[in-house]
Amino acid sequence: MLAATAAGGAALAAGATGTAEATPNRSGAPTAPPALTAPTTPIGPNDTRYLSLTQRGCNARFIGKPDYFRVVHSTAEVVAAVQDAVRQGKRIAARSGGHCFEDFVDHPDIKAVIDMSPMREISYDAERRAFCVEPGAQLAEVYRELFVGWGVTIPAGATAEVGIGGHVIGGGYGVMSRRDGVSVDHLHALEVVVVDEDGTARAVIAERDPDSPHHDLWWAHTGAGGGNFGIVTRYWFRTPGARGDDPTKLLPKAPASFLAFRAGWTWKDLDARDFKTLMRNHGQWCERNSDPDSPYAHLFSVLMVNTTQAAGSGAVLAGVIDAAVPGAQRLVDDYIAAVGRGVGAEPAIRRPPLSWLNALTSITDTRSSPFKVKSAYLRKTFTDRQLDVLHEHLRPSDDPAQRISGTLWLVAYGGAARKVAPDATAVAQRDSILKAVYMAGWDAETQDGDRQIEWVRSLYRGVYADSGGVPVPGAVSDGAFINYPDADLADPEQNTSGVPWYTLYYKDNYPRLQRVKAKYDPRDEFRHRLSIRPA
Repeated sequence: MLAATAAGGAALAAGATGTAEATPNRSGAPTAPPALTAPTTPIGPNDTRYLSLTQRGCNARFIGKPDYFRVVHSTAEVVAAVQDAVRQGKRIAARSGGHCFEDFVDHPDIKAVIDMSPMREISYDAERRAFCVEPGAQLAEVYRELFVGWGVTIPAGATAEVGIGGHVIGGGYGVMSRRDGVSVDHLHALEVVVVDEDGTARAVIAERDPDSPHHDLWWAHTGAGGGNFGIVTRYWFRTPGARGDDPTKLLPKAPASFLAFRAGWTWKDLDARDFKTLMRNHGQWCERNSDPDSPYAHLFSVLMVNTTQAAGSGAVLAGVIDAAVPGAQRLVDDYIAAVGRGVGAEPAIRRPPLSWLNALTSITDTRSSPFKVKSAYLRKTFTDRQLDVLHEHLRPSDDPAQRISGTLWLVAYGGAARKVAPDATAVAQRDSILKAVYMAGWDAETQDGDRQIEWVRSLYRGVYADSGGVPVPGAVSDGAFINYPDADLADPEQNTSGVPWYTLYYKDNYPRLQRVKAKYDPRDEFRHRLSIRPA
């Protein structure tokens, strides 16, 4: 579950309301604005479906008890459902894939949950020259439809069952991001249900075009995360600068196949010196090879360090590269050798062949278990002091009773993500080389969740002890990733840096996000513990 959780970027459904403008349907012909019809029948606690809907989130740490769910199938139904909740004065949350890491949907104050899982259509919109995707579509479905239909793709997460609804607007990334950038770099437009100051729900279309009347709303959805401005009901994807009407040329081409690799070192082979050497080698390699024109821009990898002593655990370097890249095998061999140089033990290496479609559409087992996730961006490799803290926390205890189910993932970033200015989208971290993901998961029936949470908090505080326990943007760190939301960053006991949580996530982009919030959600209908505050 932790592996699947970390691989792809969490999904957090956006929230909003609206009356819509005319928009094209799947054939490209304009359609009438959605009528404000009666909302779908509410599913309350006495309905046999209610329990299953409360447990649809991936993090069993949080189970909500809203007054009702609305399972919606169209923009018109979303508008109606939001309007109904506003009239009733109920706090609203939206859910697409259900992969939120915090309680933004499953919170006691949330009384009306709008479930968009049936909204899964994926099509080419000839009128907009862009691919239209509804928010309930899972990443596996998006990859499959785009590839089989047109041979194209978007750079997004590696966890197949994540819903695209919240994944994209937090700045989704994945195995193609070093080659093609992050998801929002290809976001052409989106339809958002918002609530006006008088309480009227309506749908608006926000576009990348700076002359679009709702361009600022588009910009706010390029990295601010969900639950801030409204509910996204449709996305349109097209690569900026793509010309012509041929849909096969409007998004990046998908590879035919990957060359996959996996190199592993067990804890018995890693003393403190070897551990620090391995980690330092990996970080310094990323410093040297994360520019957009690097020959390694096609390579995606994750260095995973686990706290267990089971066979095959310890430190594992896994990844893929487009098999068609000239010298792909040599690039992989040189990469593994560079990371392992000076480490006492040789890694065990596997190279399983993978087709593009099989690599990214295999559904993993993500049965709901409780977990806690924290994140950070790295601009340079960890300092020696930070490596000491990592070794102290990650090396398994000799006492089985004291062992923790924890892990650190260092996920490749950089590459094409660096081509975009930090204020061109809401994703401000554009020159980082890695995303660090700190995780603890546990069995709710047999393990102490409080102990697991304190372990990952202690690890995080220790790594960032020089900057108040959080990754304050600077020479080494560059804040945190909103798609891995961490409410601790807004807790003064956990964040003693004096740097507010919103600076860690958004840096200098936050004031503009506040202005968008004030304009499109003036009543603050869509809010959670880390939501944008109105200016």
